[in-house]
Amino acid sequence: MKKITSFFLTMIFIFSLCGCGNGTDVTDYSASQNWAYLESDETGTAADVFFICPTVYSGSDEAQNMPLDDEDAKASFLGATNMEKGIYDEDARFFAPYYRQAGLSVYELPADEREEYLSFAYEDVKDSFEYYMEEYNDGQPIILAGFSQGADMCIRLLKDCFDDPDINELLVACYAIGWNITEEELEEYPHLKFASGEDDTGVIISFNSEDESIDDSLTIPKGTKTLAINPLNWKTDGTYADKSLNLGACFTDYDGNITEEIPQLTGAYIDDVRGALKVPDVSPKEYPAGLPIFEDGVYHLYDYQFFYRNLQENVNIRLEAYISKAS
Repeated sequence: MKKITSFFLTMIFIFSLCGCGNGTDVTDYSASQNWAYLESDETGTAADVFFICPTVYSGSDEAQNMPLDDEDAKASFLGATNMEKGIYDEDARFFAPYYRQAGLSVYELPADEREEYLSFAYEDVKDSFEYYMEEYNDGQPIILAGFSQGADMCIRLLKDCFDDPDINELLVACYAIGWNITEEELEEYPHLKFASGEDDTGVIISFNSEDESIDDSLTIPKGTKTLAINPLNWKTDGTYADKSLNLGACFTDYDGNITEEIPQLTGAYIDDVRGALKVPDVSPKEYPAGLPIFEDGVYHLYDYQFFYRNLQENVNIRLEAYISKAS
C-alpha cells in the first residue's frame, strides 16, 4: 500500500500538471461523509460490493472534476448509485465512495486530453479501495461493479491492485458495464480474465448496448473491438438470445425503486465486428440516447435497465459458485 508521504507528493505533482479537481487536498476516506455507502456494520453477508458510480457531474471551466463539496452533484451521485444498487446487494455489504469523477464535458475533449482528468478521478478511487481493504475487507469476497466512467475505473483498479494474488483470489467478479475492454489489455495484464459463461468467477463481465445501425460510439470507437458477454444467454459469440430469455427490464428512480418493469423487452446478440451488444427489439425513438455525447441508437443509458433482472440473477449465481469453490 502507498505510504502517506509518497501519496501526497504524487497528488501535488498531478495537481501542478493539470489544475483539475477541488483544491490540493487528498480525499479522507476515514470520514464517512466521503462515502455514498459505507455498510461496514452489517454482519452475516456473503460478500462485499465495491461500487463505482457513473458520470453524473456536468463539469465546468472552473472544475472539470467533481468537487466533493458540491451537494447537488453528490445528490445526483447518490441517486445514480441507488439506481443500480438493487442488482448487487441482496446478500452483500455495499461500499460506494464519492470520488472526484471527471465531468461529462471531459468526454467532449479529444481522447488524449481526457486522461489527466480521468487519472485524477482514479486516484480517489484507488485511495478509497485501499482504505476499504485495510479497514473493512477482512478476507471478504469482493464483487467489483461500476457503470460507464465507473466501469473504466473498475478496469483500472483491476489492472493496478488485483495483480496482488491475495486480493485477486477474493474477486467474485467485476461487472464493468458500459465501457470497453480489449483482448490486447488481457494480454498486457495476464491476471485479468474475461467471463466465458454464467458462473465463472474472478472474471470481467462487460457489454455495451446499441442499435443495429450504430458503427461508432464513445464507448466503442470505430476500429475498436471490445470483448463482451451477452447478459441473456451468457455467451461471448454472436449467438442470438431471444427476448423470451429477458427476465425483466427494470427502470428505477433515484431512490432505487423500480418504477416500471417490462419482462421480455428485447433480445440481444454480440456483433462480431465491434463486440457491441446489439439490441434489436427496441427503437432509438422509444429509448433515445439522452446525452449529448451519444447519438440516438447508442443505448448506453439503458445497459443496466434493459437487462436488470438477468444481471441481478447472475450476481447471485456467481457468488454461489465462488462460495462453492472456496468451501
